[in-house]
Amino acid sequence: MLGYCQLDVTGGEKTMSEYDVIIKGGTIIDGLLTPGYVSDMAIKDGKIAQIGGLRHSSASKVLDASGLIVAPGFVDLHTLYDAQIQWDPYLTLSGWHGVTTVAIGNCGFGFARCRPEDRERAMQSLTRNEAIPYDAMRLGMSWDWVTFPEFLDRMQHRVPKGVNMISYVPLTPIYTWVMGWDESKRRRPTEDELKEMCRLVEEGIAAGGCGWSAQVSGPNSAQRDYDGTPMVTDLMTDEEILTFGRLLAELDQGFIQLTYNTTGDDGSRLDEPTLDFFARLAEVCRRPILYQLVTPSDDDPQQHRKKLRWLEESNHKGLKLYGQGFTVRTSQEFTFETWTNFDQSPHWRRVSIASLEEKKANMRDPDVRARLREENDNGLQPAATLTGPIADMTVGEVGSGELERYIGLTIGQIAQQEGKHVIDVMLDIAVADDLRTEFLGRMVHTNPSHTAEVLKSPYCIPGLSDGGAHVKFATLGNFPTDTLTWLVRDEKMLSLEEAHNKLSFLP
Repeated sequence: MLGYCQLDVTGGEKTMSEYDVIIKGGTIIDGLLTPGYVSDMAIKDGKIAQIGGLRHSSASKVLDASGLIVAPGFVDLHTLYDAQIQWDPYLTLSGWHGVTTVAIGNCGFGFARCRPEDRERAMQSLTRNEAIPYDAMRLGMSWDWVTFPEFLDRMQHRVPKGVNMISYVPLTPIYTWVMGWDESKRRRPTEDELKEMCRLVEEGIAAGGCGWSAQVSGPNSAQRDYDGTPMVTDLMTDEEILTFGRLLAELDQGFIQLTYNTTGDDGSRLDEPTLDFFARLAEVCRRPILYQLVTPSDDDPQQHRKKLRWLEESNHKGLKLYGQGFTVRTSQEFTFETWTNFDQSPHWRRVSIASLEEKKANMRDPDVRARLREENDNGLQPAATLTGPIADMTVGEVGSGELERYIGLTIGQIAQQEGKHVIDVMLDIAVADDLRTEFLGRMVHTNPSHTAEVLKSPYCIPGLSDGGAHVKFATLGNFPTDTLTWLVRDEKMLSLEEAHNKLSFLP
């Protein structure tokens, strides 16, 4: 940590200091790929005022940074802190890991525009879709806004913040405002409705929105609404997306965050129709597009290499396409009380979207089990990119002492010991423990050379934290620290200058 020391440079006279803060003797890593160098830095009114030449300058506070790194804060472009920022000014745990700027409103999800009568529905949706605790939202959100400009005004002027914040205009609230929650899933918007949506997006960008965002994963989307149906934007047509793209071209400002995968799978593979559509969108909007996701594969590096080649070729053609990397080592910890990442499967939804008693009853149902076994045996592994196959999951904590013998064993090991199918093992344990059993997915994204390939691309940014979301079973906000300790210090796959460039400058 930086050491605080007050230096009397006035000979005891109380005079106005030249700067607010001077940071002395630190190694400056500026994020611009400049080789690190030792110097002093002065700060005035929250901004860097001067580097070097400060020997005779004064400041209200002087920090001794000898032996420490002085660098810009990190930028996280994929968060869902729309709710949490209203009660947590440091955005735990992103703020703990050096993040000083976040983008909220990702994937088309957010809380503005929103009529008072739709507030409950909006919170229910984000509770399921992004696993944001409902009670925290209900108690922590003031809901003293209706429009997106009013929401931004509140964030800017009436919410204490320890970080900088920008927000996309999320398209789900735009659709539900114009068409309603149910109607926007039953049919596509009329020409007049789409014009009104574009007007509202333009209004949001004029108020300070950084662009627009959407998740378009088709009817088989893995991230679903509270009732098990796809999210509103999952059902958007290509022409609707292009219409919003043309709007940005007309405005000549803003950028797009788009999760586009109409097959509903994990998105790790890149199909030709997706390539073609992103090229069309980039040509139409002429603004930067942040594509989700570029995940370094542990087992099949050709998956991410194909995406990296595509991004490079697209930019060489003048298309402003960038990839959101998923570059943090991670695993999942979950219980079936709150687990949502199996929602892609209609059969798993029988045991994940229901009351506690209904879940247990469906887990016991022979027909449900037969369908789940069939899916598993045919290679369908919901959330496998985040957890690994079900057979590789480990039993963590249990509520019942009778089940402690399973702690530390994988589902596959237990299945072999007891002569059962892995599906039956998992569901038997869950039901016997009243759904309290904690299952642990294997660690993924663990190959340092594969992750470094993603991070070394000039068209791919590190991440992603999904900050504020999935807090019941994932903590991804440590990605800056993981990058610095793992890939810079331990594996030496990146230089410190390269890492800070990707964490601060490129975003």
